[in-house]
Amino acid sequence: MHDARQFWPQFHSLLRLILVLLITGAWISASPASADTLSREERMELDLSEYRVNDSDAGYFDVSARMELLSETNNAILLQQIDELKSQAPSCRQLLNYKPITTRGSIPGYYPNPEEWELTTEPLFLFEDSVSMLAGAFVASGDSYYAECLVSFLAHWADAKALTTFRYDPNDPQAWFASESMLFAAAMAYATVRPSIEGMDEEREEVESWLQGLAMQHSAIPGQPGESCCNNHFYRRALYASMIGVLTDNDDLFRFGVSAIYSALHDMTEEGALPHEISRGRRATHYQNYALLYLVTNMEVIARQGYDIFNLEVEGSTIHKAIDYFFTVLDDPVKLGDEVPLEQYRGFTRDPQYFTWLEIYLTRFELSQAESFAQRVRPLYNRSAGGYMTLYFMPPEGQDQPFMDDRRRRTEAFQGLNIQ
Repeated sequence: MHDARQFWPQFHSLLRLILVLLITGAWISASPASADTLSREERMELDLSEYRVNDSDAGYFDVSARMELLSETNNAILLQQIDELKSQAPSCRQLLNYKPITTRGSIPGYYPNPEEWELTTEPLFLFEDSVSMLAGAFVASGDSYYAECLVSFLAHWADAKALTTFRYDPNDPQAWFASESMLFAAAMAYATVRPSIEGMDEEREEVESWLQGLAMQHSAIPGQPGESCCNNHFYRRALYASMIGVLTDNDDLFRFGVSAIYSALHDMTEEGALPHEISRGRRATHYQNYALLYLVTNMEVIARQGYDIFNLEVEGSTIHKAIDYFFTVLDDPVKLGDEVPLEQYRGFTRDPQYFTWLEIYLTRFELSQAESFAQRVRPLYNRSAGGYMTLYFMPPEGQDQPFMDDRRRRTEAFQGLNIQ
């Protein structure tokens, strides 16, 4: 007969493991992501040969048409952004003195070390804000100085071989994650000014070669199975792949970007949940929206190449279903199901950067919940995923005044869809 005491160490270890899983939320968050999601290998086998780059200058919005509209607008929100960009855009000499990042570097995780993460990522964010502001200043003013400055700035980084020394560490992937947004920030800003650049052939060739090399290098990294291989980080990589694929007429990169849309729609539950995002426990709602930020923006890049991607249906799922689901669970977290905590983190609803995708979606589709939300958080800006999206997309008749002053908006902004 066995002495029960000999099993106590193993039993004690099991209890500790269960306790850790319950505390961290891993236990309750594991189940939603265990659905039938598309693996990286299956994704690579998709036949996307019908997708090819048709217009390398198409970008993600019609820049010339938008500039013409802005030159005639009386919309207060748009006029305010125009004035701010004209007065606050940086000088080119100042930016060219900004030293390119040529070392590998290590970045701490955001959630365990938010203050250290913020300090470490400050130079990266400065790059993203700079390129986005230059593109925005060009659109707002029509002054070629800002477009030429942007090309010179990116060529300066390309000449220094910035970011090319990066090496992926699966145990410390934050630097890899951070590089994603730097790539699509640069690509989307460059796409905004490229059709208007005259001359600068050498600089443009250098920038495009640099962006293409970085995109191929970074997108070749598979990521962790069941996590960064296939979740919102894959959607982020897809965004730069699509945009840089367009800019460099690279069908392989473009199709990599398209594959993310097929993957997301394939993985989606019948209700519209994205399993990898809903598995994030208390941040399930936040990550459902976070994924939409990159998916919808990527879809606009793809649509500009002539594809009806917004109406794509994969196994009964469309992007509209994912969007409806987001607003449903934001309004009523009970709809997330028993496996996800009811006490959802809502701090992201006070940060306009997470909702720039709304401007894109609302130019194509009517959705009262999306319009109501957008009116409460405009103007919308994201330093990397497109920049000044309200300036670029919002119809002048869409909204004339901010919902409330900036300070109040950021502290009392949308707390639920039932606010009157």
